[in-house]
Amino acid sequence: MSTDTKGYLDMDLLRFTTAGSVDDGKSTLIGRLLYDCKSIFEDQWEAVEQSSKQRGDENVNLALLTDGLRSEREQGITIDVAYRYFATPKRKFIIADTPGHIQYTRNMVTGASTANLAIILIDARNGVIEQTCRHSFISSLLQIQHIVVCVNKMDLVDWSEDQFNKVVSQYKEFASRLDVPHIDFIPISALLGDNVVDHSENMDWYKGSPLLYTLENVYIGNEHNHVDARFPVQWVIRPHSDEYHDFRGYAGRVAGGVFKQGDEITVLPSGFQSRIKRVHDIKGDLEEAFAPMSVTLTLEDEIDISRGNMIVKQNNPPESSQQIEAMLVWFSSQTDLIERGRYIIRHTTNEVKCLLKEMKYKVDINTLHKVENDRSVGLNDIARVSLQTSAPIHFDRYRRNRVTGSFVLIDEQSNNTVAAGMIIN
Repeated sequence: MSTDTKGYLDMDLLRFTTAGSVDDGKSTLIGRLLYDCKSIFEDQWEAVEQSSKQRGDENVNLALLTDGLRSEREQGITIDVAYRYFATPKRKFIIADTPGHIQYTRNMVTGASTANLAIILIDARNGVIEQTCRHSFISSLLQIQHIVVCVNKMDLVDWSEDQFNKVVSQYKEFASRLDVPHIDFIPISALLGDNVVDHSENMDWYKGSPLLYTLENVYIGNEHNHVDARFPVQWVIRPHSDEYHDFRGYAGRVAGGVFKQGDEITVLPSGFQSRIKRVHDIKGDLEEAFAPMSVTLTLEDEIDISRGNMIVKQNNPPESSQQIEAMLVWFSSQTDLIERGRYIIRHTTNEVKCLLKEMKYKVDINTLHKVENDRSVGLNDIARVSLQTSAPIHFDRYRRNRVTGSFVLIDEQSNNTVAAGMIIN
């Protein structure tokens, strides 16, 4: 392997999502990033040029680089989450372009759930609106540590510094009630490329960094929990072959902490104890495994372990309970939340039945106030609830570990995913 290739493979990976209201320019911004970073193939560019001509667009519509569904191209909006990849000499990136329409908020939650950073776009003409608040609050709920607020379409307000400062002031007033440690503000024009990759000559009053520089240099080293060892078992490997006749391995993705040969472990929920014999992946044995690596563990003792069990360190177990307190984002347009309703909860690799004991309150997206007198929870609503599971689940608070602190609710009748939850016990 060449040194250059090895350096490329060792580069940091930043996952970020774009959010904001419809027509704020999210897809156009991503298209501009891809174009200015020379990350578009010729055939892709030709296809976008042709589509732009068919639509009657005056210029090449960069948003079409991410809007891949036919209905998206026809309507000029983003519906599904579009994932795009690009790289610079400093860092690799995976972008989740999420929908701005309120009816597709659930898709935004999906795209943001694995993000290290969120870009919130605001139309400089409109300022902070309901979807800006909604997406910012969801980003805060999902414990995204970095938010970059891009005040877009500055070309339509004559590059006004006063208008930029007005929007910044509006957002800061709202964000003061959010749990987000780091927020940057950048005035941009996604259509023209101002302050996206290079500094804008039209806004010489802005002395900060352009967007790409911010993305390349933001610190993301603390996104994974490397203290609490958590290994949800996804698959038990028992090869039916003469060569590996007695092999018994437990495959999965490390959700937290570090696992090494000789570590004393406990298997939950059984409580059986053993030591790690080997840690290995497809390439061979490893000295250690840590989040988010996908590995196989073998143990010194033959223990009854199945999918949904969790391997942890003996001296550092997670919480185990049938009583769960959580914040829910409701996904379903067909059915509302039902108090005392029965659902299936999927948590890491485990799946159990649960009872939704109580809806405690909804959250007003615009004010972040608790709404206790309205018991209805429908599509895109956010509420605090109490759940009781049919068997104990093994979890950490979402604030401590995003993997072991999150879950989804499944409707028993339709098998549809109706909600995503963040555990706050």
